[in-house]
Amino acid sequence: MSAPTDAVEARLRDLGEFIRDQRRNDRLSLRKLSELAGISNPYLSQIERGLRKPSAEILQGIAKGLRISAETLYVRAGILDEKSESDLEAAIMSDTTITERQKQTLVDVYRSFHPTGS
Repeated sequence: MSAPTDAVEARLRDLGEFIRDQRRNDRLSLRKLSELAGISNPYLSQIERGLRKPSAEILQGIAKGLRISAETLYVRAGILDEKSESDLEAAIMSDTTITERQKQTLVDVYRSFHPTGS
């Protein structure tokens, strides 16, 4: 296997683990998230196991079901490059007193008032 293929596979595994962790933190079954995301249960299972590369549209559905920003999943999937964070965003993300969902919500609200040209 070549190094680029290994990197893609590692990214897909990491993405799948992130989605599974978010789903479990939300106490959602695989079946429930697949319903919320509008995809089949087996397909979501394959994504969580890093066996499938989901499209941006599929990631958007999963993000909606998890109530997180699609951008978060796009970055993890390698569709978008990670933006450099502002000092405020970095401070929010390093806060250990709030949950990951709360952090993402605060960053999303901040970004909605302070758009950066992409």
